[in-house]
Amino acid sequence: MLSQQPKHKILATAVLVALVSMTQLEAAHAQDVPPAADADEPTTLARMVVTAQKREEVLQDVPISVTVMDEQLIRDTGVRDIKDMQVLVPGLTVTSTQNEAITTARIRGIGTVGDNVGLESSVGVVIDGVYRPRNSVGFGDLGEIERIEVLKGPQGTVFGKNTSAGVINVMTRRPSYTQSVEGEVTVGNYGAMGVSGAYNDAFNDNAAFSVYAAKRKRDGWMDVRTGGGPRTEDEDYDQNYHTLRGKLLLEPTDSVDIQFAADFTSREENCCTAVQLVTGGTAPIIQALGGGDAIAMPADPFARVAYSNRSTSQDIKDKGVSAQVDWELGAMGGATLTSITAYREWQAINGLDFDFTTADIIYRNADEDESFSGFETFSQEFRLTGSTDSIDWMAGFFYSDEDLARNDSYRVGAHYEPYLSTLVYQNVAQSLGAAGIPLDNPLGLPAAAFLSQVSGVPYGSNFGGLGALDRHDQSAKSMALFTNNTWHATDALDLTVGLRYTREEKELRSVYSNPNGSLGCGSALIDQNPANPARFAQLRSALASRSTAFASLPAPVQDAIMAQTGPGIAGFMCLPWANALHNGRATFQERTENEWSGTLKASYRWNESLMTYASAARGYKGGGFNLDRVQSSNGLSSGGPGITPVDDTSFPGEFVNSFELGAKTTLADGNLLLNATAFHQTYDDFQLNSFLGTSFVVRSIPEVVSKGIDTEILWQPAAVSGLMLQGGLMYTDTKFGDDIPGADFQAPNGALYKLPGARMPFAPEWSGSISATYEWDVGDRLVARFNTGAKYMSDFNTGSDLDAEKHQDAYTVVNARLGFGSRDRRWMVELWGQNIFDEDYVQVGFDGPLQAVGSPQPGDPMNTYNAFLGAPATYGVTFRLRY
Repeated sequence: MLSQQPKHKILATAVLVALVSMTQLEAAHAQDVPPAADADEPTTLARMVVTAQKREEVLQDVPISVTVMDEQLIRDTGVRDIKDMQVLVPGLTVTSTQNEAITTARIRGIGTVGDNVGLESSVGVVIDGVYRPRNSVGFGDLGEIERIEVLKGPQGTVFGKNTSAGVINVMTRRPSYTQSVEGEVTVGNYGAMGVSGAYNDAFNDNAAFSVYAAKRKRDGWMDVRTGGGPRTEDEDYDQNYHTLRGKLLLEPTDSVDIQFAADFTSREENCCTAVQLVTGGTAPIIQALGGGDAIAMPADPFARVAYSNRSTSQDIKDKGVSAQVDWELGAMGGATLTSITAYREWQAINGLDFDFTTADIIYRNADEDESFSGFETFSQEFRLTGSTDSIDWMAGFFYSDEDLARNDSYRVGAHYEPYLSTLVYQNVAQSLGAAGIPLDNPLGLPAAAFLSQVSGVPYGSNFGGLGALDRHDQSAKSMALFTNNTWHATDALDLTVGLRYTREEKELRSVYSNPNGSLGCGSALIDQNPANPARFAQLRSALASRSTAFASLPAPVQDAIMAQTGPGIAGFMCLPWANALHNGRATFQERTENEWSGTLKASYRWNESLMTYASAARGYKGGGFNLDRVQSSNGLSSGGPGITPVDDTSFPGEFVNSFELGAKTTLADGNLLLNATAFHQTYDDFQLNSFLGTSFVVRSIPEVVSKGIDTEILWQPAAVSGLMLQGGLMYTDTKFGDDIPGADFQAPNGALYKLPGARMPFAPEWSGSISATYEWDVGDRLVARFNTGAKYMSDFNTGSDLDAEKHQDAYTVVNARLGFGSRDRRWMVELWGQNIFDEDYVQVGFDGPLQAVGSPQPGDPMNTYNAFLGAPATYGVTFRLRY
């Protein structure tokens, strides 16, 4: 459980002081605003407004590559969270893996794998001005959305935290002074049912409020074989969550605007099992242990049948409060002071069957003491903005205090020792066989006796219990000063300068334990080398008793063979969760970073139809610590495979130098927008988080380059009333640098040897999206509305190590919705479908834990590869009411 700190008191005090002080001030003259458009004047796309630079500006005047989705488009496309909206944004991919608390967003092929909460996100998520510490923390039902803006490229000067790849900026609906009631009922396949409602009203002329609530349930779309249990749920990827949000708007004077917001979300579901992409040579052992139906043989991933004997239940809670105060300072020429104060708590408890089979090998219980990730975050932002005839200026301060707690555990099932002993014995047989030295019993019997003889400890006892239990507590404080200013040098030329100074301070305290011992990884096997004759003799005796050919070799030759074989045996028996050297460790790490980031932009408006711009930006994302057990050959994080624990798990900050050339055109009397951006981004110390079959490792890649062209179109043809088209096409060439130091990146045996010079995972060369909406009258009182949206992605790899088995072919996902209702929108019935052509695709491919034991070369017959799949076709009907 996260420690309770007095941050809520800080929030309450800050808000109270702001309220008291501002309501006591004399009303200032309201800042002049442009006159409202004539109500009879038709609405055009040229008036679309965004807040990408923290001020309301017309989209076509902003020198940033940004995709905008309004409330109606979001509703038409069925967007409820950030994962849904990727269908509308070329170059954006959002994936999840072990559970829905692990979500990763990528823009232009750049993102941070979310399975390790020690890494901050390359793509930031900001909801109503409040930064969320990780992509997963921003995942959930967003409620009544007013607008979503996806800003591409580093955004380091105007948003709360630095981001190196982009920002997803979400704005929910503001309370109004008009009474309204909205309701929605949804039913669909897989037993889907959903109910939501919203109420908006005014207290008086100076206060209004809104409340939104939703409850959604759905059966799972993955069938699960549970084997001998104890899992009983035979479905996975179900839904069961509810959300409550409330907002209060106060306008005590003409110059003061205050918004309070509070929200709570709970998800209690089962997610996520994986399927086999390739079933390797370890499968027969698993089948025998699991009673003959433990793993897919042969692999058939899109049969959507998973194997799991342990629970994948998840319990996610997200809640928070915020207050935004906007005060127009008449004494400063109409400047506006904005204060955003927020306190948030997020926590996730997740069960997991690590081996993704019904053999009882490794798992994690859904228990707070053993499986917990949580954030407590207090943030405060101040911005002072203003304008003169020649300059739009802004200066600000941002502070966040983030506490991260993580309890991480591995439980060992009854099949762990018999599986591992057989696996090790077969690996020894394979290694000796390659040297022309056969074992007399190549089938691996009696494998447990062999390991007992090597280690000098009893083995094969079917031990089960808590193998590892680690606790991490991280404190992170971030402070920043920033400014962003646009000089209108002429009527046509604008120059923008942004600068930010950031100080990041992080401290991590970790305690490691092996409550039930080390499962054969004892003192007898820690060091297999000639400097320890007793241990070397144990291995010699064990090999000689099982190989006549080995026993007949001269002692020097035996020594050479054992020097190669011994560390491999130790590596298998001393895997991170079973390594006795971790037990009792306590580490403290800290790091401080002081960094500058910023941007320089020049935009030129040639005429009313064309604006071009050029920009350069320096982006930054803070470093951190790997919150996983790390071990290597030399006790350094950069070392090769080994069993020596690593105390320093830190990694440096991530930097990017980004250059863009863009054009924004407005045609057809403001009804056709054509925008294009050419970009070139070079990342230094890119933070790569990779799963290598037993644990996550973090590597700093010296160079990653992302370059390409991003185009978008918005068109409402005047000749076809009621038709709206929105789409885009992006070409991206995102690659690792050619020179990556470290044993992991060296062929032929490095686990990541395919990366140097290769295209990054999750980085398709081509991605495109299209959405078409058509609305027409049916008689005098009714209206019909049709929308279809599609997202195309060319082929790409879904694994961080680029194994060929994890390759995903090009695919297209199509959604559609047909509505029919009253013209005044009092009611509407909608038929909808997501992924209506039931496209099969892989979200993430990964090595089967403890089942990818061969070489890293393609096609190794021993290796099993697993995958988390994209959702199948879903469809249903929604009934909406509005008053």
